[in-house]
Amino acid sequence: MRLATFTDRAGTRIGLVVGDEIVDLKHARPELPTDMIAFLTAGPEALAAARTALNGSSARLKLKDVRLDAPVPKPSKFLAIGLNYADHVAESGLARPAHPLFFNKQVTCVTGPFDPILIPRDSEQVDYEGEMGFVIGRRCRRVPRERAHEVIAGYCVIDDVSIRDWQFRAQTFTLGKSFDGHGPVGPWIVTPDELSDPNKLRIRTWVNGELRQDSSTDQLIYDCFDQVAALSQAFTLEPGDIVSTGTPSGVGMGFKPPKYLKVGDVVKIEVEGIGAIENRVEPEP
Repeated sequence: MRLATFTDRAGTRIGLVVGDEIVDLKHARPELPTDMIAFLTAGPEALAAARTALNGSSARLKLKDVRLDAPVPKPSKFLAIGLNYADHVAESGLARPAHPLFFNKQVTCVTGPFDPILIPRDSEQVDYEGEMGFVIGRRCRRVPRERAHEVIAGYCVIDDVSIRDWQFRAQTFTLGKSFDGHGPVGPWIVTPDELSDPNKLRIRTWVNGELRQDSSTDQLIYDCFDQVAALSQAFTLEPGDIVSTGTPSGVGMGFKPPKYLKVGDVVKIEVEGIGAIENRVEPEP
């Protein structure tokens, strides 16, 4: 299934994307929560009930008539990892990390899959990072790698937008990773049964139609399941938490001279089997 959060004149709620339509779960299954975190918290029974709405439900809207929001608009945690693609490590000239290099993106940076990326007045070193993300579906702690797949609700596309000069002011990266509007997520959550192996998916990023990143999630140094095991060893993961799994080579900083984003650019990121997000670069209002 493709789980989405969307908004129209009737408000914001969740649905299932099928082709160019979205099944409105508020009308197809009114007993279900209308918020993604509450829906995921409701567990397998809610997922099973939602799946039945795919069969002949008349509660459908055209995707073109709604706004797709971030699938989880207000997660409790937005976590990411640095230097996690072998080709990106080679591009950076840095050593392969001995441990996962996790950092936080503040949740206020989360934005929709087609919302603008904002160039702030504080820096001109705004960079894109095409990434695959996953969303936690069950509250969990100390999950062994072999069971990590059990707590992942599904997968999405993320742009880990980064302001490079701010990023390297502190080892935590948080400031340079968390400006408002610098966390496009979407276009939906694809449940694991739709993907044969999340660690073998092609990932690409274009800027103004120019292919900048072209890699595969098989280049991940610490794959999705490694990341669940490492994070949950330290703290509890909760339904709706977002984890961005790292970016491959081809980021703007890696070019000589660097190719940072500027107003008017259009960034498109696509992950095989999941979908694509596309964001126009605009000045911060």
